[in-house]
Amino acid sequence: MLPVFACMPLGVAELLELTCEPCRSERAPQLVRQSNPELYQLVCPLSGRRRAERAHARAGAGEPREMVLFDSALPPPAVPGALVLRFPKRSLRLAPQRVTQLLAVPFPARTGCGRLLSQLLTGIADEYAHCSPPELIQLGQTALDLTTVLLGRRAYQDPELPSESRRRILYLRIATFVDRYLGDPALSPAAIAAAHGISLRYVQRIFQEHGTTAAAFIREQRLARCRRDFADPALRDVPVHAIGARWGFPRASDFNRAFKTTVGMSPGRFRESAGR
Repeated sequence: MLPVFACMPLGVAELLELTCEPCRSERAPQLVRQSNPELYQLVCPLSGRRRAERAHARAGAGEPREMVLFDSALPPPAVPGALVLRFPKRSLRLAPQRVTQLLAVPFPARTGCGRLLSQLLTGIADEYAHCSPPELIQLGQTALDLTTVLLGRRAYQDPELPSESRRRILYLRIATFVDRYLGDPALSPAAIAAAHGISLRYVQRIFQEHGTTAAAFIREQRLARCRRDFADPALRDVPVHAIGARWGFPRASDFNRAFKTTVGMSPGRFRESAGR
């Protein structure tokens, strides 16, 4: 059975979402030589098991929730429920001979940088239709930066990344940290700086590059969660102040003020309008 896929362009990269039955993929060597674009394929299986035979090296397999890198000499991935990030080899800022050693080697997708990358790819696939072209290009570059770090840590002791790439990756890590501790009233720019071993000034610089401040980002994320809960019929009986406290606003007066300033109406009125 041939794979059914959605192709999502991301600037120089593209993300494929595959749906197919487990099968064995093969490609004749002469076809590889005739139509072999200089591409890498990072396969992130969401279920099932990935196996592929390489014409020039050993075979490898990726267990579910592992990612595996292949080059375009391989047949198209045929994994049930897989995401595949395809990108030009030249866009990966690592020595080609180092990368060759990593082909068909599984990388964990449940911890560390691998988890960040797999979450990013899944998020892109889920929200692709709601992102603008400039946002998709930036997301594609972030995916390439994370891929470089993931592979570089295995290929080198310390991957050499441009400072801009390091800041983008740090921003993604901070955003994940904020999401995890959003309900903690103690979450603040200073807490972010302490948790990541960087200065408060550097935290502010990172967020300034994204057109906001650390405090504003935290507040916006908290209010977004509150709006989501207010629109949830299952939470209709939860008091307004309890939802605010759930997302880091322990004082009802502070919550009401922040919500009205940002949304333009009180939390109670917003809940009423969302329930109509």
